[in-house]
Amino acid sequence: MTRVFTDQKVSDMNYIVLDLEWNQSPSGKNYSNKNLPFEIVEIGAVKLNSYFKEVGRFSELVRPRVYKNINHIISNIIHIEEAELRKARSFKEVMQSFLEFCGTNYIFCTWGNLDLLELQRNMKYFGLKPLSAGPVCFIDVQKIFALQTEGKKYQHTLEYAVDYCHIEKDIPFHRAFADAYYTAKILARIRRKYRKKLSFDTYRIPQTKDAEVRITFDSYYKYISRGFDTKKDALQDAEVSEYRCYLCKRKTTEIIPWFSTNSKHYYSVVQCKKHGLIKAKNRIRKAESGQIFIIKTIKRISEDEKDVLMEKYQKTLSEAYQES
Repeated sequence: MTRVFTDQKVSDMNYIVLDLEWNQSPSGKNYSNKNLPFEIVEIGAVKLNSYFKEVGRFSELVRPRVYKNINHIISNIIHIEEAELRKARSFKEVMQSFLEFCGTNYIFCTWGNLDLLELQRNMKYFGLKPLSAGPVCFIDVQKIFALQTEGKKYQHTLEYAVDYCHIEKDIPFHRAFADAYYTAKILARIRRKYRKKLSFDTYRIPQTKDAEVRITFDSYYKYISRGFDTKKDALQDAEVSEYRCYLCKRKTTEIIPWFSTNSKHYYSVVQCKKHGLIKAKNRIRKAESGQIFIIKTIKRISEDEKDVLMEKYQKTLSEAYQES
């Protein structure tokens, strides 16, 4: 099954447009199972072929094992009766059927970036084989819709996007299949834009150097590192801290050295003789395993953008001097 990004054309795959509904502790966050804060109670999906034509549907409730009573807030949103859930199959059984529905050559598509995280967390809790050995490549339809319509990452609701695209509301929202159904319709409208905006779920991170994610998009480069024991180890890694141009691989001249404003985001600016000013950003993340890993993005920037970063860099130097 194709889960992690490869050189294979994504357009050759089927698209599994997925939506989940989940429950949580009726007594509140303090009473949640720390290994399963959200338990999936419904899986809905639409399968599209490489021409974005619907070729299959999946919809099934899941019998809860951890939170057998529905949280009242969740109940008001999804309107699922506990009696219905008690008659449903277990998560393991439903997942087996769902993966058979997905087939062998596909990419997940979701509205937002939470569904794959919770799907994999539930799979781990119930002892199922992981989706992949590392990050899962997927299409975040919410992000692409916002970038296409407004040019920035904005978290519009699914219903807002349906109205924007003038899609007929022929079934109610807030059930897994319904939301997958509408997400699939939106994906079909914006299909020309997705190829350059793939996303990666990092519930599982690369386990080795060779498995690390390296991908160049139309306007930037993304790198997802393997895990490190400490933040210091991660930041001192050669590929994490390197200054080469991501477009031509030439050595560059340092303009602004690596600096941080909040200990989680690090920035630097270099100059490439061929491609001009380039900004690198390292985001420090903590994996489910407890290891530290890096998500690095590199892109070309303007002189004005460089000046803004220079001001931030000089401010950090000034603050450090005052504290010393």
